[in-house]
Amino acid sequence: MKKYFSSLILLLFVCNLNAQTLSKRKIQLVILFDTSNSMDGLIDQAKSKIWSIVNEVSNLKYNGETPTLEMAMYDYGNSGISSQYWIRQQLNFTKDLDLVSEKLFGLRTNGGEEFCGAVIKQSIRDLSWSNEKGDLKLIYIAGNEPFNQGPVSYKEVCTEARNKDILVNTIYCGDYDQGVRENWKDGATCSNGAYFNINSNEKVAFIQTPYDEEINNRNNQLNGTYLWFGSEGYVKKAQQENEDNNSRFQGTSVAAERSIAKSKANYKNEAYDLLDAIQADSTVILKMKEEDLPKEFKGKTDAEKREIIAKKQEERAKIQKEIGDLAKKREEFIQEERKKNASNTSKDDFGTAVAKNLKENALKKGFE
Repeated sequence: MKKYFSSLILLLFVCNLNAQTLSKRKIQLVILFDTSNSMDGLIDQAKSKIWSIVNEVSNLKYNGETPTLEMAMYDYGNSGISSQYWIRQQLNFTKDLDLVSEKLFGLRTNGGEEFCGAVIKQSIRDLSWSNEKGDLKLIYIAGNEPFNQGPVSYKEVCTEARNKDILVNTIYCGDYDQGVRENWKDGATCSNGAYFNINSNEKVAFIQTPYDEEINNRNNQLNGTYLWFGSEGYVKKAQQENEDNNSRFQGTSVAAERSIAKSKANYKNEAYDLLDAIQADSTVILKMKEEDLPKEFKGKTDAEKREIIAKKQEERAKIQKEIGDLAKKREEFIQEERKKNASNTSKDDFGTAVAKNLKENALKKGFE
């Protein structure tokens, strides 16, 4: 068995699973959602645009490598939250993008008190923020009540954010000038962040492309390359399928954005998928019990197991490249359609506000 494992590790070490690699640079992205009664439209916009935001990060490079994306999520202003000031951490920083999607699609609205200063303060103090100067640290808070409500002064929180090089960006769900009057602009500028306003009740408009279905068909093939392992492997497989279904429910374009995100470096399942696990740690297979290996290995010889891995590696790399090529054509089509309809300039929605701001701040940090 040890001889098999040693030769297997050597084989896997020289194989290139995915040409895209993550850099040591991080982008830490925290979203604070107002989940009071009036915010259903905001949540719907976020569901439609979460994968566009992920792709914005995955399109960035630092020294030729993709920055690692870590996301966290809170909701606030919901009377169903039993904690102090009606604040709930949905997620600590995670690289598990399916979990981010699952939590987002699980958000529900209810009445309550919206204390912006309090939720920002809690996110700054609770989360494991990077101490590296080159990393980009962003908070996006969205809501529609006065920013200065509650027991915690947002101005005091601004100072704390600035001292930690965290940019607090505010998204007011309503009229721009009203958001200014209700301190949402001041809440952003005092911590060197940006202020946006959106109509959270407006449905997100997508440009359908002739490449969407083809990309989504490749995604189905991509799912077949996973070698799920361990007791939680098939739980993760089901979660991946559920989030595919959630994105499809939002529309073909949203599903295509998710499919593209799944073909890139930030979509990893190294705790559950053997190919991703080996790419992260070439010795991981040495630590596995025989019963935890993928079901595809049951009853197979060592040579057959090596053949399965090599075949799955080749399949995944091929499909990822195909999705990448189609994604370029898709983006070119979208840009051409936008030029044709340049006079019908659309206003920001939640996703475009976050994606544009994220890219602008990333460029300032030296990302390309």
